[in-house]
Amino acid sequence: MDPWFTEQAAGFVGAAVGVIYGAGFGGIGGGVGGPLASLGKARGLVVGIFAAGFLFGLGLAATGLVALVLGQPWYVWFVFLLPGITGTLLFGMLTPIIRAQYDKAEQRKLDAAAIRSA
Repeated sequence: MDPWFTEQAAGFVGAAVGVIYGAGFGGIGGGVGGPLASLGKARGLVVGIFAAGFLFGLGLAATGLVALVLGQPWYVWFVFLLPGITGTLLFGMLTPIIRAQYDKAEQRKLDAAAIRSA
């Protein structure tokens, strides 16, 4: 089987995956998601970014596994498998933390309302 792309093109593919995944989901999700979660704002958007990041990571990992099983050279499967596994683990572990931040913010709002009405 012919390689999906050359070793030189693997650098470009890896850079594109890194920019889209790292800056797109990681940078926006972490940079915007952390402050918004602590304020209890834009829950759907932030949880959606984290869920999309998790699914994108699963897709990358699956693509890397398919390339590995098909006998592609290391530089083909590596550019998909490494960020896929890393991102899936990170987004998978951070999503419950973000949800807990939203739950804490909601509880603070309920506590403040109870104090005001007392």
